[in-house]
Amino acid sequence: MLNIVGKRKIFYGFSLALIGAGIFSIIFWGLHFGIDFKGGSLIEIDWTENRPEISVVKDKLTSLDFKDVTIQPIGDKGMILRLGDISEENHQKILAGLREIGQIEEKRFDSVGPIIGEELKQRTYGAILMVLFLIIVYIAFAFRKVSRPVASWKYGFAAVIALLHDVFIPTGIFSILGHYLGAEIDLLFVTGLLTILGFSVHDTIVVFDRIRENLRKGVGKTFEETANISINQTMTRSINTSLTVILTLFAIYIFGGENIRYFALLLMIGIFFGTYSSIFVASSLLVTSEVWRQKRIAKKINNR
Repeated sequence: MLNIVGKRKIFYGFSLALIGAGIFSIIFWGLHFGIDFKGGSLIEIDWTENRPEISVVKDKLTSLDFKDVTIQPIGDKGMILRLGDISEENHQKILAGLREIGQIEEKRFDSVGPIIGEELKQRTYGAILMVLFLIIVYIAFAFRKVSRPVASWKYGFAAVIALLHDVFIPTGIFSILGHYLGAEIDLLFVTGLLTILGFSVHDTIVVFDRIRENLRKGVGKTFEETANISINQTMTRSINTSLTVILTLFAIYIFGGENIRYFALLLMIGIFFGTYSSIFVASSLLVTSEVWRQKRIAKKINNR
């Protein structure tokens, strides 16, 4: 049997290093928000013949008075144009100008005003905070009868710390990807984060429920031993479930379209670290909490 809880400081250190790197990236590079949050327009096109050089497209758009345009090639013949919020008249003007270079097929056109983008950003933050709050309430209620040796609210607190871990690490990675590869933070990214939260808390509750069951049966001489036994009993199930999902997402990442590639990557990263936190972080936090409680009790006795 693996002594996972006994080596919790190693896992804490690994997680803190990843979170620290992510925070560093967010502070210095920020998040590369898409038009959903910062406003603007996006045009995705496919060239039916050979795709021209980016410089050629850039020069053509500049001649049409569209100077601040970001052009990203995708696939063999595709391009994504990102620019400020434009009217339908200017949208058609751009397409007409591009058709002077070669035959194109418009795949997508999105336009979001800056006020709506800022409102969506604020609602996104609110949605994530609300989900975390409701998870604490649910877990505290579900484990309300488990009061010894660890109070029921600590299960909810440990689960939320693990969930923050599962949010910070993928966000930090996407901050790095946004800086180097232009990966965007959009509504699809938020959908992925909420999916990760749901998957991760489900995995964590499975471990916590086994701890509760083993406490009732009197398995283990100490809470640390009980937690370690519970983790080992559920670890194979957690890994197998997550691996099945990750393999499916990997197939989507390889064979899916450009529009969902980063979404699949986000889910793979999030589910991997969600499984990691459920096994190596969440239950270990309960053990650490109990160790600190025992030390406080011992200190009070010694001071008498």
